[in-house]
Amino acid sequence: MIVEDSPVVQALLTHIIGQAHDLEVAGAFASAEEALAALPAVRPDIISMDIRLPGMDGLEATRRIMAERPTPIVVISASVEKESLGRTMEALSSGALSVVEKPVGISHADYAGVAQEIRTQLRIMADVPVVRRRLRSVPLRSDRPGRQGVAPKLIVCAASTGGPQALARLFAVVPPTIGLPVLLVQHMGVPFMEGFARWLDGVLPWRVAVATAGERLEPGTILVAPGDHHLRLDRTGHAAIDREPALRGQRPAATALFESAAAHAGAAAIGVMLTGMGEDGAPGVRALLAAGAPVFAEDRSSAIVYGMPAAAVREGATAVPLDKMGDAIARAIGRAGARA
Repeated sequence: MIVEDSPVVQALLTHIIGQAHDLEVAGAFASAEEALAALPAVRPDIISMDIRLPGMDGLEATRRIMAERPTPIVVISASVEKESLGRTMEALSSGALSVVEKPVGISHADYAGVAQEIRTQLRIMADVPVVRRRLRSVPLRSDRPGRQGVAPKLIVCAASTGGPQALARLFAVVPPTIGLPVLLVQHMGVPFMEGFARWLDGVLPWRVAVATAGERLEPGTILVAPGDHHLRLDRTGHAAIDREPALRGQRPAATALFESAAAHAGAAAIGVMLTGMGEDGAPGVRALLAAGAPVFAEDRSSAIVYGMPAAAVREGATAVPLDKMGDAIARAIGRAGARA
């Protein structure tokens, strides 16, 4: 089902979807109200949802759908305005699975790549079971029996599809008072990165910002990799930004971040791999584990897409459901802190 008020974009999306042998447009609607009314009869496998709609917007439509008739939703958005980006991120938090850029015209140089990304996202997300989960609040404890170890210095974290909602839930449970900085790679289109960081900053008690080159890592701060740039930890303990070649098709890449943390923080790093497509980060997980750092990967039971976490588990990471991840991090901090 396509929910898009622009006749031009609606026609373009219909054309793009029609080029895939395994995708079919079940219905196209210019308003959320029309789409919601048609949903019981159309029963789509997946919905492409615009955010800026006349009347009810895409955010409210997403909330209604996930409450009344849960269906996989991919947000397709062109706007980079602060307000629209914020509502796009809220839609992800409310149950939408991913966000992709609106298609450009057929004559545009980027058309083929954008069209393929739209088809890929719709194809993959159509098979994702959307089950509403309520996460229990897991208190962070520092009074667990400890063992000798290296005092933790930072958390390195990576996510892709489903990451925004998983990150919001995890770092609402893991408070900034743990006293560690976080370096984060989130796979997302370049136009959405600034808005993603602003949104996460607004919903969490942490300070969240897009990382800048040479920035000092501060406790209670989450630094996000800029769009289309690798984020690394340098030998001085600061953030390093570069445009080195993509790793396994990803820039930013979890592998670049994790390998740099293994090299410059070693056992003082804590690795976290959340939901996402593909296998980005697997070599980095291997490097972190070899350096003596604990690495936790989101368990299949809670991951929206069990790709990156599965690859991490194959390398030796510990599988942990999202609602237990905060406690796992607390255990790692408690054990390592015994010698600090």
